[in-house]
Amino acid sequence: MLNKSTGGYDRSLTMFSPEGRLFQVEYALEAVRRGTLAVGIKSETGGAVIVIRKKIPSKLMDPGSIRKMFEIDDHIGCAISGLHADSRILVDWTRVQCQVNRLSYDEPIKLRTLARRVADIKQSYTQHGGTRPFGSALLFIAVDSEGSQLFTTSPSGTYTEWKATSFGTGESSAKKILKENYKDNMTLDELMILGLKVQKEASDEEIETSEYQIGYVEKTEATFKRATAKKIKELVPLI
Repeated sequence: MLNKSTGGYDRSLTMFSPEGRLFQVEYALEAVRRGTLAVGIKSETGGAVIVIRKKIPSKLMDPGSIRKMFEIDDHIGCAISGLHADSRILVDWTRVQCQVNRLSYDEPIKLRTLARRVADIKQSYTQHGGTRPFGSALLFIAVDSEGSQLFTTSPSGTYTEWKATSFGTGESSAKKILKENYKDNMTLDELMILGLKVQKEASDEEIETSEYQIGYVEKTEATFKRATAKKIKELVPLI
């Protein structure tokens, strides 16, 4: 929990506290920590996967209106956590960048390049008055010319490459489970099962099978796809 005694240093984005902290950025990071748990895992042999929980807050809400996972390009998928509206703007922007790269260089964009560009945009919103940081984190997976890829971008403007990671509610427990169970050269199904295991054990409540969603990029095809409900139902008993 953030210290409520900020001395007024949280009123301006461009003002550092005496401890060298930007409270507005820390508030944005807290919004991510309170968001939906997203799990990403990759291996050089299997590819990369995203596992999320699509929780419906009200029975009156149309489930199709809740989107936590997006296709960015043919070979890139993304999961979000934090403020949904902020994430939607960034997702639209990344899609445009993918098409600009294809028009400019006649080739699909590398995920490392895209993650850096997103981080640059986020960082720019941490140093100008009259704006606020994006209260969202993006988790990207892809298979490109550099192999299986997994990157995250944070509201502070940093981007990081991972073998396996998570963010959102319960991320500390999720990362501990990943550290204990991750192995190099896992198959695609093994990556999915580990992601489901993390979601189940890091949650404080029971998760219905229908709430799981899996996005993946297989190493041999390099195309982002979503696992069918039938596939997920087959994997859940193997957790």
